[in-house]
Amino acid sequence: MSRELFKFKGGIHPPGHKAESTGRTIHPAPLPKKLVIPLRQHIGNPARPVVDVGERVLKGQLIAAADGAISTAVHASSSGIVSAIGPARVPHISGLPDECITIETDGRDEWIAHGPLDYQAMTRADLLAHLRDMGLAGLGGAVFPSAVKLDPGAAQTCPTLIINGGECEPWITCDDMLMRTQADAILQGVAIMRHLLGSSEILIGIEDNKPEAIAAMQAAAAKTDFAVETVSLPTRYPGGGAKQMIETLTGKQVPSGKLSTDIGIQVFNVGTAYALARAVHHGEPLISRLVTVTGHVLRAQNIEVLIGTPFDTLIQLAGDRDGTTGVLMGGPMMGLPIPDTSVPVVKATNCILVKSNELFPPLPRALPCIRCTRCADACPAELQPQELFRFAKADDFGRAQEYHLFDCIECGCCSYVCPSHIPLVDFYRYAKSEIWARERDKRAADLARERHEFRLFRQEREKTEKAEKLAAKAQAKRAELAAAPTEAGNSGTSEADAKKALIAAALARAQAKKAETTPQNTDNLSPDTQQEIAEIEARRAKIRELARKPLESEETP
Repeated sequence: MSRELFKFKGGIHPPGHKAESTGRTIHPAPLPKKLVIPLRQHIGNPARPVVDVGERVLKGQLIAAADGAISTAVHASSSGIVSAIGPARVPHISGLPDECITIETDGRDEWIAHGPLDYQAMTRADLLAHLRDMGLAGLGGAVFPSAVKLDPGAAQTCPTLIINGGECEPWITCDDMLMRTQADAILQGVAIMRHLLGSSEILIGIEDNKPEAIAAMQAAAAKTDFAVETVSLPTRYPGGGAKQMIETLTGKQVPSGKLSTDIGIQVFNVGTAYALARAVHHGEPLISRLVTVTGHVLRAQNIEVLIGTPFDTLIQLAGDRDGTTGVLMGGPMMGLPIPDTSVPVVKATNCILVKSNELFPPLPRALPCIRCTRCADACPAELQPQELFRFAKADDFGRAQEYHLFDCIECGCCSYVCPSHIPLVDFYRYAKSEIWARERDKRAADLARERHEFRLFRQEREKTEKAEKLAAKAQAKRAELAAAPTEAGNSGTSEADAKKALIAAALARAQAKKAETTPQNTDNLSPDTQQEIAEIEARRAKIRELARKPLESEETP
């Protein structure tokens, strides 16, 4: 009996272009002479370097540790010498540099000592910490640290585990080829996920345009000792999105502003499951991944690539051609334009798509919005893209948030169907970045204000404490003088004598404190300088002696 499937709202059917890169077998890329490994390859805090320039590292060695709760480690992709730690170009639309560790490879590709892990004998906390140190992050695009997603939290269990093999974006086929060739290893990773999450229902969703992958995963699932259901899904973009796959398989919708775990579901990419199996059963950290190199190249294919390998090395391997007009990291719908192809492959690099005017003609000039609402019909998140565009263009970010801007998954369906050719997603990304920047500025201002207010409070508290101490000392002295026995006539202690005693005591304390002070910078002085200092000290001594003598008006006649 086949599973009942549900339909999410919106979606489109762009040309797939899958066959171009699935006709060749997978093979590893050659070892580059230099690996540039960014410290920020995941959502959260960038990793913290733990090696120094000039140090020799081995393949798989930890070179940057996780820093904070939302972070994951970074490892050397091959053996060699650390030649630099600092800013270098990374795959980002801005073309700006970020902190990286550069390794000059030695050609030996020498591994650290590594081996399998008995994960079932470990506590959940220890296993999650180990996976964090193995650098695991989601390979489906979001690159969220896997150790965080594999922690069920206070609930202790996550009933439903979904393995995402949808790969709905055009041109990309790395997940398809991975399922065809590594289905058993993927299911080994699923078993570890099931162990950590306590899931009782395991679903694998694969779009029906991948029959070889579906057959391979069904055969592997039949060998497991737990129930796994492999489900063929209708091909519709963006059916591979986590929220859309959840709705297709279960009929449940993730509420706005919530996580899938809030409804008892967790979703992982098939590449993440494979990397998890390699980490636990072989002791290999995440230092390589499968990358689709396709588009305007001679030999479109999938290549096993070390993290840190330059893009242009892979483009040359696939056969560079004249007429290239640009390169995308990712697919044509959600990919990022890469201005410099010397940047390195990172954990989020699932595809390198080379563009040409024949494959990707230049977009016509954008025209005014005609309010046709085609974008709203295509939006899988059930938003109002035309309204979000209006608010983003007017910098009305408050209204944009009211219309659930952050529920937008930036799938590009709205831009694809827009008859005015408006790059709608670019406006949404701009609005999100501005809101994030203003929120960061507000947090910084709030923190500065709190620090200032605490400083004023501390100064006032210290002033009050000092006044209270002085008042207590004065009160104690007055009580001491009042309690002293008095004699008749002028022989008793008068109030003037008490004041003189207080002044004398203060002078004595100041004199003692000054005597304790050690002169500074008096080493290796010339005889003339020493003589000058001696004369100054003699004058000071004479002044202090005169100061101790009572004034003539104070002397007893």
